[in-house]
Amino acid sequence: MDKQLGRGGGPPHWWRHGPPWLNRWDDEERGVRWPWRSTALLTVFVLAGSNFAAEEQVGERAALDPFARALLVVACVQLLWRKRYPVPVVFGTATAAMIYFGAGYPYGPIFLAVAVGCFSAIVSGHRRAAWAAVGMLWVGHVLIAHWLYRWLPPSGDGPPAWGQEGVVAAWVVAIVALAELVRARREQWDRERAERVQAARRRADEERLRIARELHDVLAHSISVINVQAGVGLALLDSDPEQARTALTTIKAASKEALGEVRQVLDTLRTPGDAPRAPAPGLDRLPELVEQAASAGLTVQVEGEPPPLAPGADLAAFRIVQEALTNVVRHSGSRHARVHLDHDGGALRLRIDDDGPATGADAGGSGNGLAGMRERAAALGGTIEAGPRDDGGFRVLAVLPLKVKAKEDDR
Repeated sequence: MDKQLGRGGGPPHWWRHGPPWLNRWDDEERGVRWPWRSTALLTVFVLAGSNFAAEEQVGERAALDPFARALLVVACVQLLWRKRYPVPVVFGTATAAMIYFGAGYPYGPIFLAVAVGCFSAIVSGHRRAAWAAVGMLWVGHVLIAHWLYRWLPPSGDGPPAWGQEGVVAAWVVAIVALAELVRARREQWDRERAERVQAARRRADEERLRIARELHDVLAHSISVINVQAGVGLALLDSDPEQARTALTTIKAASKEALGEVRQVLDTLRTPGDAPRAPAPGLDRLPELVEQAASAGLTVQVEGEPPPLAPGADLAAFRIVQEALTNVVRHSGSRHARVHLDHDGGALRLRIDDDGPATGADAGGSGNGLAGMRERAAALGGTIEAGPRDDGGFRVLAVLPLKVKAKEDDR
C-alpha cells in the first residue's frame, strides 16, 4: 500500500516520476523492443469480436469473408510499427478500416486498431497526423453511410440515423482527448526527468569543483612550504648542517600532512556519501597554519578570536586564510603577514595583509587560488575582495555569513 500511495498517503510515486512502463515505452521507441505481445492480443480480440459482431448483424451487413479477415489482420498487424513509424501506421489503420466499412462488413472492434494507432501517434508528438487520419476516417464513413451506400455492398441497405454519426464522433473525440492527456503528462515526466538529470550533473560539477579547490589549496600550501625549505636546506647543507636538517624535517612534516589531506579528499571519491575518517580543518587549526608559515620563513600575527561556525563555513574560512598566506609566501617579498578576525552583524570578516613588495606580476595570486577563494565565499553567500593596498602591500578581505542557509534538495 505504501508503494502505491507514497509517503504521507499522497499520490503514488509514479504519478510524479512516470509509471514503470514509461522506460519500456522509450525502449520500444529506440528499437530495443517490439510491441508484439499487445499487438497479438489486440489482433485476437479484434478477430473474435468481429465474428461476434457479424452474428449480431446478420442480414444488415455483409458476412465476414477471407478478404474481411485479411483487412482486420492488416489493420492490427500494422500496430507492430506504431512506435517507430506512428504516422504511416495511423493512416494505414484508418485506411484499412475505411475499406472494411466501404465493403459493407459488420461494425465491430476494428475501431480499436484505429484508436491505438491514433493514441500512439499523438503521444509520440504527431498530433496533426493523428487528427487528419481519424478525421479522414470519419468523413469517409459519413460519405459511405449516407451517399455511397447505394453503390456499395450490401445491396438494399439504407442510410443509418445521423445520431449514429454523433456517437462515432464522440468516440473519436474521447480517444483524441485521452491521447492528448497522456501526451501532456508524458512531456511533464520527460521534463522532470531531464531536470533530475541536470540537477545530478550540477551536483557532480559542484563536487568536482569542491575537490579541485581542496586539492589546490592543500597542494599549493604544502608545496610552497616544501619549496622554501628545500631552498634553505640546499643553501645551508654545507655551511650549517643542523639548520639544513631542520629544513628537511619541516619538508617531511609538510609532505606527510599534505599526503594525509589528499588521501582524505580521495576517500570521498571512493566512498561518496560516507562520513570522512578525519574532521575537516577549521579555524581552530590556525596555530598549526601559523607554525607552518613560520617554517617557510613567514611570521604571521593573528588578531581576534574565531566565532563558532558551521563545518562548511569553518572549512572555507580556513582554506581562505591558508591560500592567502600561501600567496604571501610565493608572491610577496614581505616576511610578515597579519590575519585579523572580526564578527558582527551576523558575518565573519577575515582580513589578511602583507606589506609587500611584490616579487612578480601576479603578486597576491591571480590564478586558481583567488578563483577558488571566491567560489568558496560565493557558495556560502559571502564575498571576497583581493588587491594591492595603497602602501604597496596586498590585502585579502573575506566576508562570510555566520549562519549559512542550507540548500534545498533538488526535486
